Amino acid sequence: MQIDFSKSPDGLVPVVVQDNQTLEVLMLGYMNQEAYDKTIAENVVTFYSRSKNRLWTKGETSNNFLHVVSTHIDCDNDTILIKSRPDGPTCHTGARSCFETAYNQNFILKLENIIADRYQNPVEGSYVNKLRNKGLNKIAQKVGEEGVETVIAALAETETDLINEASDLVFHLLVLLREKGLNLETIAKNLEKRHSPSPPTP
Repeated sequence: MQIDFSKSPDGLVPVVVQDNQTLEVLMLGYMNQEAYDKTIAENVVTFYSRSKNRLWTKGETSNNFLHVVSTHIDCDNDTILIKSRPDGPTCHTGARSCFETAYNQNFILKLENIIADRYQNPVEGSYVNKLRNKGLNKIAQKVGEEGVETVIAALAETETDLINEASDLVFHLLVLLREKGLNLETIAKNLEKRHSPSPPTP
């Protein structure tokens, strides 16, 4: 599919930028053909600034660039979605996103990324690295322990206890998946496949 820049009198189309890891919407900007071509060529998001009347690469002054992971065009060929890897805060205010939200709704996905970073760049004293050093058996054991504690909390303890135990369970499960070379994307695809209706039997 090709972008139809001619639909707008000024040749600009809206561009939604989304964090590829957390799927959070980071910002909205505009592109003309030149900005789009530059973005595709350099894999760094470049907008057309309506206030500056020129091309503007996000991060050109802050170094908080938005690296392109994938681009998607809507069904009307006049809006672009870019999934990106941000170098830092996206908003000029220093916020994670230009859209104010009470919390990062997809922090579990962000946590998965943090765990992966601990594997690639070990940090002294990191709990993830301590677990990893103990090996797969210990990591799997922790998942089992946290699973049992979650059940106990659900049946006999407070809501706060259940939230805390469930959080521990999810965290240790993420570490186990990373240890086995898997991720939440793999699990999500499998769940989606299970949810999809089976083709009719001939």
